[in-house]
Amino acid sequence: MGLPAKAEFEAIRKTKVYEGVVRQLQDMIHDGLVKTGDKLPPERELAAMFQVSRSSLRDAIRALELMGLVEPRQGEGTVVCDLSADSLVNPLANLLVRNRRLVAELLDVRRILEPALAARAASHASAEDIAYLRDILRRHKEKVRVGELAIDEDSEFHYAIAQAAKNSVVMKVVDVLMDLLRKSRERSLQLAGRPQRSLAGHARIFRAIQKRDAEAADAAMRRHLNEIEQIILKQE
Repeated sequence: MGLPAKAEFEAIRKTKVYEGVVRQLQDMIHDGLVKTGDKLPPERELAAMFQVSRSSLRDAIRALELMGLVEPRQGEGTVVCDLSADSLVNPLANLLVRNRRLVAELLDVRRILEPALAARAASHASAEDIAYLRDILRRHKEKVRVGELAIDEDSEFHYAIAQAAKNSVVMKVVDVLMDLLRKSRERSLQLAGRPQRSLAGHARIFRAIQKRDAEAADAAMRRHLNEIEQIILKQE
């Protein structure tokens, strides 16, 4: 098990380091050089193979995990997955990872997906889902109150809506989107008024989901994304 003994590794250039690792490992998996159930070498060893830092290696493994190509297993390490349904999301995930700067297109994908997810969450969310969203909103509000950016809560809220919509494949797509837009989110949340507008948008979405009003949830998410898009695209 593991990577083939005679596999040739390319030294990764300094720019977009983790993407180079992702590309090579993707190719090995798709070409069958690394098979379902194979364990990847330990982090230190794998970083040495690609001649990258362990931080860049971790970013690459995380990206592959979001694509559904690998998964961490307790006591086993990182294992190559059986693609099955996850393969449906891989073409989109691959495209997004290789075109990280195309922020407008990423936002467009969010606009296509997330209003419908919010509407579906309004119909499908369990009592536990509602409680989880309420708790995220509470933590978000507290951070904004003390002047913190609440970056994690911002992402967590959108991901929790995908969870409440009860579609595991779409959850992976949303996870990829949240990860790729993280830097834009970090910058935009530092702009005056942006944290408050984000919190207000999330509160409107939550109220609609809590009331089981799918139409209002769709509209609230659409309004929120339009507001955020205007802020983000101004700074890109």
